[in-house]
Order: sequence, then C-alpha cells, then structure tokens
Amino acid sequence: MNKSLTVSAPAKLNLFLHITGQREDGYHLLQTVFQFLDYADTISLTLREDGKINRTSDLAGVAAEDDLVVKAAKRLQSHCATPLGVDIAVDKILPMGGGLGGGSSNAASVLVGLNHLWGCGLNQQELMELGVELGADVPVFIFAQSAWAEGVGERLKAVDLPEKWFLVLKPSINVSTAKVFSNSQLRRDCSAITIRDFLEGQTENVCEKPVREMYPEVDQALTDLARYCENGESKLTGTGACVFAAFDNKEQAENALNELSEKWDGFVAKGMNQTPLKEFFQ
Repeated sequence: MNKSLTVSAPAKLNLFLHITGQREDGYHLLQTVFQFLDYADTISLTLREDGKINRTSDLAGVAAEDDLVVKAAKRLQSHCATPLGVDIAVDKILPMGGGLGGGSSNAASVLVGLNHLWGCGLNQQELMELGVELGADVPVFIFAQSAWAEGVGERLKAVDLPEKWFLVLKPSINVSTAKVFSNSQLRRDCSAITIRDFLEGQTENVCEKPVREMYPEVDQALTDLARYCENGESKLTGTGACVFAAFDNKEQAENALNELSEKWDGFVAKGMNQTPLKEFFQ
C-alpha cells in the first residue's frame, strides 16, 4: 500500500454563466461551461493508520474543521467505513473568493486521491455523487474534463474547447457569492441555450452586471483588461472576483500582464480540456 500521494488541484474558469430558474430549496439552476487551467494548488496526502484526519498546513481565516479538504476526507472515510486516516497538506496558490473554484478543486482532489490511497474502490460517478454533497462545483473537478454543465452544476457533458492562453487578474477583494445571488438585479430567467449557441457567441455571465455595481474594483479590472483584448471581451469567472481574457498565444497574454502588473496581481495559464485527475480513472 502506498504511504503518500501528491495530487494537483487546478483552477477553473466559467466561460459563460446563465441562470435559468431557482429550485424550491433556493438553489439556482444554471447553464455554464467549465474549462480548467494549468494553474493549481498542490495537495500532499500521507497515510495514517490511526484513523485521524489532520490538516498539517494553515489556511488563513479557515479553521481545520471548516476546511473542505477535511470535510471531504471525513465524508469519504465515513462512506467507505475505512479505519485509515490521513495528513493533508495544501500548497495553496489559488486565491480564495476568486471564482476559480479553489476550495471545490481541493475537495475533489482529496476525494480522488484518498479513494486511491485508502483503496476504497469507488468509481468516478460514485465520487461525483459524494462530491456534490460538499459543493455544487466539486463534481466537475472529479469529472476532470471541460464540461457543459446544467442543473446546479452537477449535470455534466464533456466538451472539447480550444486550449487558449488566459490572463487572469485578481482584484484584492473577496466577492460574496451569497450577496451576488441575493442581489435583486441578478437575472434569474435566462432562456435555456444549447452548446451550439455558446460556441456561436452567447457567452454572457449574468453575475457580471451586479458584481460590477457592487464591487468597483472588479468593474475597473474588467475595464482595464478589455483594452488588451482583440474583441474587447474581458469576462468574470463565476461570481468573481477574478476576471479573465483569452489570448491566442502565451506571449500576447504575458505582454498584457506585464503592462497591467503595476496595478493588478494576476497570472498567465493555459486552458486544459483534461486535468491530471483524469489519470486516476483510466
């Protein structure tokens, strides 16, 4: 039995986001496209035989018992009734509250990694069903490939997207997803569209308008980044705060970042249609 394992936990972008309705339990019904980036947290898992689940790295402002990596490990441990435990260390570079899915990605990588390390034997679909209990975005990271998503984000269909270079800017604020989804200006009645509609240019994020009004820093980042896009199309990912733009090559993206870096933190990353977690299911 392996004693340790290191897994990647990549960022995601929402290339568009529509809200088509709301369930009785309050969850919003979405349509979105997820694409991953080769920019990731790194999670180290070390087997324990005493059953304890221990987070060995600190995360500012997040107690261990509230951390999704700990919750994911406990959920899998309970589901599989394993006597084994784990030490979890997270080398974190993804910003919290940025709309890049860092917490969900971490949870997904812990579920997939521990399923392997503990020998639980769950398949991908079973892990995705556990993942949705932790958060609506967790299943897509376990799915591990670019996806068209519907429902609350758990109904996934693989899509093959151009693996462009992306410049992502990180305004130094946290956006409250709860505040965005409770904003009276948020449009919740979008007509359902098809994948073809998206590929032909229907790429609005309905969260962008209220976020720009509520968070001037995000509005300014979108405006500044748009100056470097051929079509003037900078976008918000999820509810933000991160914003992004696609470029045809790395050099264009890095040149834009160099000019924007005096004002904004950011990074350049390549889009990925599959993540390293895919290897666990092949």
